[in-house]
Amino acid sequence: MAVLLKNISTLLTLQGAAAKAGRRVTEEDLSIQTNASVFLDKDRIVWVGPTKKLPKEYAKKKSVKEYDCKGRTVLPGFVEAHTHLIFEGDRAAEFEMRQRGVSYQEIAAKGGGILSTMKKTRAASLQQLVKSGQKRADQFVAQGVTTLEIKSGYSLNLKDEMKMLEAANKIQGPRTVTTFLGAHALPPEFKTYEDYLDFLATEVLPRVQKKKLAQRVDVFIEKGFFPTQASEVYLRHAQSLGFDVVVHADQLSLSGGSDVAVKLGALSGDHLLQISEKEIKSLANSEVTCVLLPASDLYMKTKYPAARELIDAGARVAVATDFNPGSSPTQDLNFVGLLARIEMKMTLPEVISAYTVGAAHALNLANEVGSIEVGKSADLISIEQDWQTLFYSVGARLEPLVFSRGKKLLGPSK
Repeated sequence: MAVLLKNISTLLTLQGAAAKAGRRVTEEDLSIQTNASVFLDKDRIVWVGPTKKLPKEYAKKKSVKEYDCKGRTVLPGFVEAHTHLIFEGDRAAEFEMRQRGVSYQEIAAKGGGILSTMKKTRAASLQQLVKSGQKRADQFVAQGVTTLEIKSGYSLNLKDEMKMLEAANKIQGPRTVTTFLGAHALPPEFKTYEDYLDFLATEVLPRVQKKKLAQRVDVFIEKGFFPTQASEVYLRHAQSLGFDVVVHADQLSLSGGSDVAVKLGALSGDHLLQISEKEIKSLANSEVTCVLLPASDLYMKTKYPAARELIDAGARVAVATDFNPGSSPTQDLNFVGLLARIEMKMTLPEVISAYTVGAAHALNLANEVGSIEVGKSADLISIEQDWQTLFYSVGARLEPLVFSRGKKLLGPSK
C-alpha cells in the first residue's frame, strides 16, 4: 500500500547526521524541512521534498492513503538498541536491598540478580514469554519505536535460551533484532566461566545459528562475571560462525571490555562508565558505536558515561533504555533522553541522532533506518509536538502516528 504524508509542518530527515555516520552531530545535521511531503510505497521511502514540488504521479496515484500532517512534526522512527525484553518476574525486593546499601555484586553472589530472574524465566512457557514480551513491545511502539533490539540471557541453558529467542522472534509490530546473550551470568550447572563459555561456543551457538534465531552475540565482560581473555576467544568464535558481536563493557569496573570491542570490530560497546581518556580515543577512532544507558546508571547509583568527551573526540554514540527487571526497569525513552541531556551533557540534536542514526549503526541497520531518505525503509513517526520539546518533560507521551516498514502500527486514520 502507498502512503502520502503531506503538508508536514516540520520534517526532520536527519540526512546530515546519517552522512556523518552519527558523529559530532549539530542542529544543522537534523536536515529540517518545512511544508514537506514524504511518499511511501510498500516498505520503502520513494520521495521526500517540499509539498509544492510533489510529483503529480504521486499525488494522483490510486490506492494512496493520505495523511495531512499540517501542524505536525515528522521524524525517523526511534531505534531502541539495547533491551532485555523477554523475562518473567521482577526484582523489586532487590531494588530495596540496593537502597539499603547492598551492592549489585553482593546480591548476585548470593544467587540474586540475573540468577533470580533465570529461575522464573526457565519456568515460564513460550506462550507466557511471548505474551509478556508483546505487551512490552507495544509500549515501546507507543513511544515511536519502530526498531527494537531484544536480548536473551535470562535462562542460561540450551533449552530455555532457545525458548527466549523463539519468543523474541514472535514479537509483532516493530522490526526486531535478536541478540544471544547466553554469557550474561554463570548458571548453577557450571563451576567456571571458561567451562560455560566453552559450552555456549560448542553446543548453543551452532543451534542458534542453524535455526537463525539471532544475528548477534553479546557477553557481559566484568569483574565477577565473564573474564576478558576468555570472552574475547568466545566472541572470535561467534564471528567465525557469522555472528555480529557486541559487548557489555566497562560498566562496574575498567575490565577491558571496550578494548575487546575495538579489537574485534564489534558493532557496539554498551555501558562504558569506567573508561578513561585512552579508551575514549580508541573508541572514537573505531567503528564501534558507544551505546550509553543512563537509566541503568541512575538505578545503580553509579556515575554516568563520559558522553561529552566521547562525542567531542569523534565517537559515535547511541542511547537506549537497557530495559530489564533488575538494573533498569523502565521503558521510558523520554526519561532516558532527559537523563542524557541533564547528566551526560548531550544536546537535543545529539540525543535525537543517538536514538535514530547512532542506534541504527549499533544494530548494523544504518542503510535501512535512522534517517528519512529515498530508498530507505519506511520507518517514521508523526507527532503533534514541536521537535524541541522532545526528551524534555518526564511522563509526556507523544501519541504518535507510527510506520514500520511502511505498515502503520499506531495512530489516527487520517
